[in-house]
Amino acid sequence: MCADIDYKAQSHFVSRLHQIFGNEGKRHLDLACGTGPHIRHLIDAGYQSSGLDLNQPMLDIAKQRCPEAEFILNNMCDFTVEQPLDLITCFLYSIHYSDGIENLKKCIAAAHAALAPGGMFCFNSVNRNKIDNRSFVRHSAQHEGSEFTFSSGWRYSGEGEQQFLTLSIEKHSEDEKQLWNDEHPMVAVNYDELSALLEPYFEVHIFEHDYEKILPWNGQSGNAFFACVKRD
Repeated sequence: MCADIDYKAQSHFVSRLHQIFGNEGKRHLDLACGTGPHIRHLIDAGYQSSGLDLNQPMLDIAKQRCPEAEFILNNMCDFTVEQPLDLITCFLYSIHYSDGIENLKKCIAAAHAALAPGGMFCFNSVNRNKIDNRSFVRHSAQHEGSEFTFSSGWRYSGEGEQQFLTLSIEKHSEDEKQLWNDEHPMVAVNYDELSALLEPYFEVHIFEHDYEKILPWNGQSGNAFFACVKRD
């Protein structure tokens, strides 16, 4: 499903932002870390990384990938840490799994409380006002003799605080074809609303969703990367 994701580029992008805006510390937590590919790259870049996720089987794989890291089975809207962190990340639009504005507020507050002075909270987000229900991305990959085709897209009704991530997976092998469809409810927010939620806690910087360049958000694109520095 994730064959087209450049985890190294995403991790390096955040590391560069942290060098520019952060506090020079190396204690890192990845929210909704999944199987830990971003953690692997950030450990290799010198961070003391840990991960948090609600899915224990994914955390088991992450521990195999990153045996030197600690992993926490918990909800990213209700977590605490024993020692202050310097960087908290949440990749792949997973911030939207904070289903509902109230849960998103709790996630932001928890991240702020967990950070040391000058620490950063970094994540990417989709602007509900820019969602095109007809648009989707699609790619294919070979795995164990079968071809898998994965497609995903955002759907928003035009009102309310819920949007959906729609997923489709097709498996083609010599003797069968299988199809899975799924839909994940996620919080819907525009960037004015999101900035208003963040600004009591953070100095907010918004960048274009381009992991090769650090460019300020142009105010038009529907995908952006938020780099948030903890306020005193």
